[in-house]
Amino acid sequence: MWVDARARAGQSQRMVDVRIFCTDLAGLRSQALGLAEAAGLAHELSTLRFRKPWASIPTNFWLLPKLAVGAEAFRAPLPPVVMGVGGAGARVAAALRGINTAAVAVQHPRMRLSRFDAILAARHDGISGANVIITRTALHRVTAARLAAERAIWAPRFAHLRRPLVAVLLGGSNGRYRFEAPEAAALAANLARIAPGCGLVITPSRRTGPEVVAHLRAVLEPLGAWIWNFEGENPYFGMLACADAIIATADSVSMVSEAVATHAPVYLVRLPGKSTRIGAFMDELARDGRVRNFEGQLDLWPVQPLDDTAEAGAELRRRLGL
Repeated sequence: MWVDARARAGQSQRMVDVRIFCTDLAGLRSQALGLAEAAGLAHELSTLRFRKPWASIPTNFWLLPKLAVGAEAFRAPLPPVVMGVGGAGARVAAALRGINTAAVAVQHPRMRLSRFDAILAARHDGISGANVIITRTALHRVTAARLAAERAIWAPRFAHLRRPLVAVLLGGSNGRYRFEAPEAAALAANLARIAPGCGLVITPSRRTGPEVVAHLRAVLEPLGAWIWNFEGENPYFGMLACADAIIATADSVSMVSEAVATHAPVYLVRLPGKSTRIGAFMDELARDGRVRNFEGQLDLWPVQPLDDTAEAGAELRRRLGL
């Protein structure tokens, strides 16, 4: 099945095993690339951009995905595997599935599961089936090798800070949770309580509001905290690698999944709002003892990395006969 497709793809300059389709969201990219790397698949990333009026139309009404995303995503030759992440990516991957091209979905595809050869879903997605591979967390790119390499780079840069070193990962407001000035004030007050006894390294994300960052800077930088200003190298993986403890806002499944893949205990900053799916994920990790809620106190408890990405990649290869 795969030989013919690879022979067709051999005309291109670079052999590609999987073409990945997702929207321009860091969490989706991380999941797709993490899975492709764990499965040992040479990948090509195709970022989906929607034509009008399809950007405002739910993907379950996309009878012809080609009209929504354009012909470029459907160009030939196709690789042996197409992978769709999220609802839009899943629609495109399902439309491209063929006798020589397997379709893989990452996350609940919100369509018939039988449209895919394999589906990678976290347990909080609440689906099951013969073609479904269940993981406890979202897929990601945190590996022991990556952490070791980042630690070698960033440990000297953080050497002037107190230990234990606490990495603080900030998300932002979305359609389900709110992270604005009042929440920033509460978080800053709690971080200020632990600041005298630890080192703080803080990274905002693209979703973090400027008023949140400004408030944290005003309160915590005088206490010795280091806050990334989006200049120079991204410290994210370095912070994960060097941290003795991690504090993360509980609005992002991907960010918390990356945090719990390390050897550090993880605290959650719960935000106002509600998502049944995201809330269930955070609550399951708390029941497992892998995370605790952050309330202005810091205790280090023994943990083991929680990471199913490598096993998921191996299982995907087995299911597809690669």
